[in-house]
Amino acid sequence: MFNPNDSARTHHTNCAPGEIGRYVLLPGDPGRTDVIAQRLEKPQLIADNRELRTWTGYLDGVMVSVASTGMGCPSTAIAVEELIKCGADTIIRVGSCGRVCDSAYEESIDGFICTAAVRDEGTTPHYVPMEFPAVADRHVVAALADAAKKLGHNYMEGITLTKDSYYIQYEPDDLPSGERFKERWEAWRRANVITVEMETSALFVIASIRRIRAGAILNRLDFDKTISVSVEALRTLIAADQAQGK
Repeated sequence: MFNPNDSARTHHTNCAPGEIGRYVLLPGDPGRTDVIAQRLEKPQLIADNRELRTWTGYLDGVMVSVASTGMGCPSTAIAVEELIKCGADTIIRVGSCGRVCDSAYEESIDGFICTAAVRDEGTTPHYVPMEFPAVADRHVVAALADAAKKLGHNYMEGITLTKDSYYIQYEPDDLPSGERFKERWEAWRRANVITVEMETSALFVIASIRRIRAGAILNRLDFDKTISVSVEALRTLIAADQAQGK
């Protein structure tokens, strides 16, 4: 657990430089870190503090970590900031979502790859004005798309809606701002926003500001497929970095 007297360890994730790989898979649920970590070689539990659980192992001989964010942008921002402080420079969110636009309901779709995010949350305005876009790194998007194709899975690419409230989309009529929410939801639907979730915009904005790479892949039905695609994408990125001497 967190030791306030150990200045080398981050305050919330309870990790230190040297324990975190430069490549990180980032689910929200701490329990999912346990599942994803089993895809790595020699996985070790590094820390488990609050909703932030971190594993580190190896993929193709390269150190890779798996860390949870908990739910929402505030805890995601904390996790991402602290992972970067410990050496992470390539982060892929591996998460869950709901669907928004009509085309996202096509039953053949296995999941979604986020190219950008609508910043409908309260965390990232503390970093930068709302006019600043929340966008994924193009190399990470390409690696995810190529991995999905290689594995024979159908992942739709597009923009996700990141918001702070969960139940308002299911019970808007019971809430004071329900009508406003329904109007905005219809706008997002007509604008072809594909998914809705609660973490991606924080990752993308912080990654841009801190000059690291980030992407996100979201699950629809089969989380195992989403893990497989994210791991294969990391293999592609690792190989490309090694080829370029990075």
